[in-house]
Amino acid sequence: MHIQEKTLKDIEFYTVLDQMSAYCMTHLGTARALQSKPFSKKEDLIIALKRTNDYLASFENDNRIPNHGFEPITKEIQLLKIENSYLETVSFRKIKAISMASNEIIIFLKKFHEYYPHLFEFSSTIPVTTELIQQIDAIIDRFGDVKDNASPTLFNLRQEINAIRGKINQSFVSALTSYSSMDYLDDIRESVVENKRVLAVKAMYRRKVKGSILGASKTGSIVYIEPEATFRYTRELNNLVFEETEEVTRILKQLTNYTRSFRVLLKDYQEFLTELDLIFAKAKYAASINAILPEITDNRDYVLKDAIHPLLYISNQKKHIKTFSQSIELHPENRIIVISGPNAGGKSITLKTVGLLQVMLQSGLLIPVHIRSKVCLFDRILTDIGDNQSIESHLSTYSYRLKQMNYFLKKCNQHTLFLIDEFGTGSDPELGGALAETFLEEFYHREAYGIITTHYSNLKVLANELPFMQNANMMFDEVSLEPMYKLALGQAGSSFTFEVAQKNGIPFSLINRAKKKIERGKVRFDATIAKLQKERSKLEKTEQSLKVNERKKLDEAEKLEEINLKIQKKLESYQELYDSNQRLIYLGQKMNDLSERYFDNHQKKELMAELFKVVQIENSKRKKVSATVKKVQKAKEQKVIEEVEKTVEVIRQKKKAAKIKVAHAPKSKPIFKVGDRVRLQDGRAVGSIDKLEKNKAVINYGMFTTNVSVEQLELVERVK
Repeated sequence: MHIQEKTLKDIEFYTVLDQMSAYCMTHLGTARALQSKPFSKKEDLIIALKRTNDYLASFENDNRIPNHGFEPITKEIQLLKIENSYLETVSFRKIKAISMASNEIIIFLKKFHEYYPHLFEFSSTIPVTTELIQQIDAIIDRFGDVKDNASPTLFNLRQEINAIRGKINQSFVSALTSYSSMDYLDDIRESVVENKRVLAVKAMYRRKVKGSILGASKTGSIVYIEPEATFRYTRELNNLVFEETEEVTRILKQLTNYTRSFRVLLKDYQEFLTELDLIFAKAKYAASINAILPEITDNRDYVLKDAIHPLLYISNQKKHIKTFSQSIELHPENRIIVISGPNAGGKSITLKTVGLLQVMLQSGLLIPVHIRSKVCLFDRILTDIGDNQSIESHLSTYSYRLKQMNYFLKKCNQHTLFLIDEFGTGSDPELGGALAETFLEEFYHREAYGIITTHYSNLKVLANELPFMQNANMMFDEVSLEPMYKLALGQAGSSFTFEVAQKNGIPFSLINRAKKKIERGKVRFDATIAKLQKERSKLEKTEQSLKVNERKKLDEAEKLEEINLKIQKKLESYQELYDSNQRLIYLGQKMNDLSERYFDNHQKKELMAELFKVVQIENSKRKKVSATVKKVQKAKEQKVIEEVEKTVEVIRQKKKAAKIKVAHAPKSKPIFKVGDRVRLQDGRAVGSIDKLEKNKAVINYGMFTTNVSVEQLELVERVK
């Protein structure tokens, strides 16, 4: 796989590397990230992608990969190659830190190899060793100093040094007290010169104080003198410090010689952590743009679903602007797409999105597409995007483009992806269009995959005529004449030249004059395309509305199905409870019969026999279950009983409330007529009304009549 440097610049690949490298934790990782290039071998690329995908997965679970940060040991590795050289304590601390970090990560990946199989495979070849760490720990403490017990000689020397320092301090304090009492010292009494404690002696008494003069104040009023007794001890201390330094150097040389045997391992550790830092940065960048690892196919199927331009996405995210996704499909029976439509509609961005995502993928980066996307790999990616005028080479835009087309013709084959923006522009439309059409036919016959953007009608017609080429357009709102930033496959797009001109305030008379200056056929052709585009937009809106309705119906059907299942489960539970209660009623009736029989005959044996028989019959129906299962069944049964009781209680309360409402509701008094059949409110006998006078009625019961108040009567049957 070979991708031109110009292609990487055209699609702004280096900007992606800048953004991705910002996630690196080390200088070496950052440098490697910025030098990332497309892989030349497919096998290496697949491994790199899978490692990044493993690391991305670690952000979503509890098994986070340990921190891999480290300080570079490149200089130390170089020094270890030089004989008789030795490392300082700072270098050993860095070596220890990088060894510990590598060991921790390698052990972690071994433990969780099922979670991160490809990262584990990457780390499995690097050995884990604690010998070097232990040896460094034995010599150097956590502050980066050589330990006292690093050797017996060093221990003795430091003991002596401490003793001499004690004597120096003691002798100095004695001299300070003595000369202070004689009033030879200035108010400050003492100071520090050349890292030594000195007496601040008044200048007039400098000859009376025995010792070595190390300096004076700026005014000359104070002379700094090291006392004679202290000076003797200082010489002895200097000798001991010199011996200590030599011993420390000897120990560090010895430790360096021991470390030399681990030089290759240390180099491997640094390489491992640097590569891991790069993988980490790729994973973090993938997370920031919602990138995934799509399916990589060998059958030349190329399906990008909901593809997003990563640079545009990050920029829009900061501005809180929506980023529009695009979907592109190329396969052996649809190898080239010709995108047309108005300017500022998103044609170039679509082109750059495809190119950038392909280069990112072939460089080992995950890409922001839908999980059902499928991609194939290309040996070459050729681009011609933007204004390529070259002043230095004395080339116009069109000359440069012809030079590029010549390069395309040399390199283009069935394993190539070409991306050309504004194909054929820069020359006379008819002549340039004809040449562009010839180039496109040649790319088509070579079975290359490609996407071009154009305003030329002849290229749109060619795409419509050739079987393995397809038109596409950037959709435009026919009412507002605003771009919709959505790619529609299968149909050419109008440039909406006159419509956009009208929207931008160009006088209508001038637009009509312009229309008359071009061929009628071309105007009709463009108008037809525009009309078809509008019809397609309407159809798409209708299709979208139907899909929304269909989705709503499916959701409702799923909800109903869910409710149905819940009702079914409740019915089953209630049926079980009902059967259980029926059995208990049957047993109660049986016990009642036995009780009555025993009450009549007092036959105890017969009673016990019958009871035992009932118990045996009931036990034969039972199945032996464990205590745990019995407990679960009891809990389930209790839950159903509580649920039923709760439901019944609600029903009872509703009925009670209804009765109270009826009782308290004002009753409408019926108007009685002679002949109506009635009864008293607290009575059962029914009679007929013979006579009505004011608020009284005469009721005929057949055998007798009675005179009662109308308010005491209830209507039973109205006379017809």
